[in-house]
Amino acid sequence: MILATTNIQLLTPQHWKDYELIDCGDFEKLERFGDLILIRPEPQAVWPKASSDAEWNKRYHIKFKGRSATSGEWLKKNPKIQDRWHIQYKNDDVAIKFRLGLTSFKHVGIFPEQAVNWDYISESVRSFKTEKPKVLNLFAYTGGASLIAKAAGADTTHVDSIKQVVTWANENMEISNLDNIRWVVEDALKFVKRELKRGNTYNGIILDPPAYGHGPKGEKWKLEDHIMEMMTEVVQLLDPQEHFLILNTYSLGFSSVIVENLIKTAFPKVENLEIGELFLQATAGPKLPLGVFGKFRKIAR
Repeated sequence: MILATTNIQLLTPQHWKDYELIDCGDFEKLERFGDLILIRPEPQAVWPKASSDAEWNKRYHIKFKGRSATSGEWLKKNPKIQDRWHIQYKNDDVAIKFRLGLTSFKHVGIFPEQAVNWDYISESVRSFKTEKPKVLNLFAYTGGASLIAKAAGADTTHVDSIKQVVTWANENMEISNLDNIRWVVEDALKFVKRELKRGNTYNGIILDPPAYGHGPKGEKWKLEDHIMEMMTEVVQLLDPQEHFLILNTYSLGFSSVIVENLIKTAFPKVENLEIGELFLQATAGPKLPLGVFGKFRKIAR
């Protein structure tokens, strides 16, 4: 017997000019951010590289070498290469900029696969009848979704528990020639509960929770332990007439079917639900899986 269910989508960004996944394999990825080509660890790339080691070594400018599970160092072919640089993202609706940087643990300040969700955000905000839609970005990191929402015309609130990344997001806002994003350094679940008590609502909510994390006061976050509570609370913040919600998770134990169940349990009256997996398409051929998503929206008639 075959049971009908929501179609599972496989989505990859379509509008990147300043980013390219060149190749991936042997637990590494070769990527271009603007003019710089980096080699970084990638635990999902369990297959062999499509290109030779010699080709990788010829092309890269900077390589990350891990020293432990939480730290490492960047090795530059040319020591004059700057630790910080800018790239742009532009889709059919908006354009934003990011300041990238070489952090102590392989990250550079952006997750390129999230551009799929950014397109959904800008498209949703532009489609709303609400004159100034309110958008809430939780676990917001360096602010890609916040910038997109603001650039599309939304009144945007950005919540993250780490002050340094909120400062980084503010820098991204400034170089994108945007202003007036509301910055909140707080545990996401605590913020949501307080907003419910205040009676606030939002037209758009984005959640990109980590598998593990800590709030500014030591609050512990574990995805499988807290995501159901978070979803149950968050959906109560949605404007009933016009809204969208995106839940994105990057956890090896989570599938898009789990995300579907979470959303349908928390919000039984959901309309236009889409679920699936995000990936980056390497120029050399492989597809690199990078998380699962669920999203839905309702537009006023």
